[in-house]
Amino acid sequence: MSEVIQSAISRHRRAIQGLAQKVDLLAKIAQALHIAILNNRQIFVCGNGGSAADAQHIAAEFIGRFKKKSRPPIAAIALTTDTSALTAIANDFGWEKVFSRQIEGLARPKDIVWVLSTSGRSHNILEAMRAARAIGAYTIGFTGISPPQEFFDMSDWCFRADGEDTASIQESHQIAYHAIIGAVEESL
Repeated sequence: MSEVIQSAISRHRRAIQGLAQKVDLLAKIAQALHIAILNNRQIFVCGNGGSAADAQHIAAEFIGRFKKKSRPPIAAIALTTDTSALTAIANDFGWEKVFSRQIEGLARPKDIVWVLSTSGRSHNILEAMRAARAIGAYTIGFTGISPPQEFFDMSDWCFRADGEDTASIQESHQIAYHAIIGAVEESL
């Protein structure tokens, strides 16, 4: 058991060490969010599975607070939380439309759509990105090291975690989005 645990820690350490080379990108993402917030734009966040939980976490940090004791709420919505909308859209339009349909109904030009997909291949995430681009919203893509070119091309800012597996990718995502949210809070 110790060997398995040590191996997992080593994998995660390598993934996290890759973040040091991505500080400039993370700062650009924080700056884009800062500008959107100052211009009363909304932030929409989505993902599947563990990335759905991360989407909810990101939205909660914005609408609630991250570290600052007192600040105004920031308009952020996790598109993963309305089970009535998710199941109705999936039933009527297909699972690939569960996020794009919400974006089409809620997002406006210059809003931010933040998607998380460890593979970058989830059809509903790609559809969400297409919908955001069609509306004129900006897109932040969080993925693993080798997403399909389409994911990269549809991201205004694309953070690619260096993880070897889903868990280490998600852990890199968590550290990165906490750093981004902390920078945004400090800038407001």
